[in-house]
Amino acid sequence: MSADEQQPTVAEAHTSVLMEVSNTMVRLFKDQFGRGPTKARAVWAGEDALVCFLEDTLTPAERNMVKMGEHQRLRDLRMFFQYATVREFCDPVEQITGRTVRSLQSSIDTEVDGLCAETFIFYPKGEEGPSRIRHAE
Repeated sequence: MSADEQQPTVAEAHTSVLMEVSNTMVRLFKDQFGRGPTKARAVWAGEDALVCFLEDTLTPAERNMVKMGEHQRLRDLRMFFQYATVREFCDPVEQITGRTVRSLQSSIDTEVDGLCAETFIFYPKGEEGPSRIRHAE
């Protein structure tokens, strides 16, 4: 087998999954909020959780809300939109990772230019349960 035909190592496959999740989150933010983050990084948080950190996510209108001191209103609106689109967030992550999302937890810090963390908690391997996607319908 030539070097070009070799299977990716576990580390390479692991990195590829994280990069694909990061790129997907950027695309989803752009689709859902009209503007994608300028930075994104996904990391595993143990065996059963993946966190994607997204920076510089605020739209111009949201930045104006921050200037007006409307941090709580902005957090409420952003959380409402994110949970209203839970299927759009969980479905691609399930496809990319091959794991079932048990819970999606979103957070945003409006005082740090919309720094977000999207945390996907999976069922432990071998203990698959219902998808979070189906609960959102």
